[in-house]
Amino acid sequence: MSVDTATAGTERDRKAEHIELALDRRTQLDRHFFDAWEFEHNAAPEIDRAAVDVSTHFLRKPLTAPLLISCMTGGTEVASRINRNLAIAAEETGIAVGVGSQRKALEDSSTSDSFEMRDAAPSVPILANLGAVQLNYGYGYDECRRAVEMVGADALVFHLNAVQEAIQPEGQCDFSDLLPRMGEIARELAQRDEVPVIAKEVGNGISGAVAQRLADHGIRIIDTAGLGGTSWSRIEAARADDVELGELFAHWGVPTPRSIRECAAVPGMTVIGSGGVRNGVDVAKAIALGADLVGMAYPFLVAAVESPERVVEKVHRTIQELEIAMFCLGVPSLAELKSTPIRKRSQG
Repeated sequence: MSVDTATAGTERDRKAEHIELALDRRTQLDRHFFDAWEFEHNAAPEIDRAAVDVSTHFLRKPLTAPLLISCMTGGTEVASRINRNLAIAAEETGIAVGVGSQRKALEDSSTSDSFEMRDAAPSVPILANLGAVQLNYGYGYDECRRAVEMVGADALVFHLNAVQEAIQPEGQCDFSDLLPRMGEIARELAQRDEVPVIAKEVGNGISGAVAQRLADHGIRIIDTAGLGGTSWSRIEAARADDVELGELFAHWGVPTPRSIRECAAVPGMTVIGSGGVRNGVDVAKAIALGADLVGMAYPFLVAAVESPERVVEKVHRTIQELEIAMFCLGVPSLAELKSTPIRKRSQG
């Protein structure tokens, strides 16, 4: 399939606007839901700080820490530089990384280079990314396979973004009968390409009920992308010059901590906890709430605009914070952290 030059230019402009607005702190939610949760400090941890081990595996590959640089961007020159910086940092630090929506790279091959990461990140998990709703607008197995091949991906993310599409001036809002189609693609990719599908929100969270429906259709990895971080309603409303509509839906969704807990309660579900995760203590809380891996977008985007070194610094800092939190809980492994009690913070 192809796209005319004018349409491609419009899409590149939209991608550039998304990056610019995502970097604006006014598009970040003004409530940090992880602050409502707390651990009980262990004054006598009885472990060696050096014994804390945060390594894990994801998509059959080793990770130095349970971190994912969340799917963000692609399709422009700026996005190409950002993705390369993210890929270099992911490889150097040994964590997973995803690309932004590849829809236009499939329709306009001149933008495909902006999504390239595998040459800079040969050993870590890379996630391809398409909007799930595209399955109702002509996409099928072939497009999904091409998206995976384009970036040498270890999994394909289908992002669910109903709020964003509804507010976006160019939004596509036919979400009817979408889960069975996602399930069909997931089965075909698993059988023919040995690549799993990940279902992901973009900032409004996934409830336990939706997680169960996804599981019923064979999708066993969920990225919560819950309420608490970047507000795509604010971003799209800014683009549409309708701030009132953006604010009305800015707090619409499932807060990340609740989304993690509910999704983790679905038997056999692997959960990526993301949405407003800002530091290593948030990472520890997300894991204790039930996440297997934790995704961060905005903190890495801010760093990637500058350099891969800044991203590496942010990764190392986040790991340091996670390790200190685990040490102060007396838990040397992620498995023990996952079973560590965490409670709602008292008001007193």
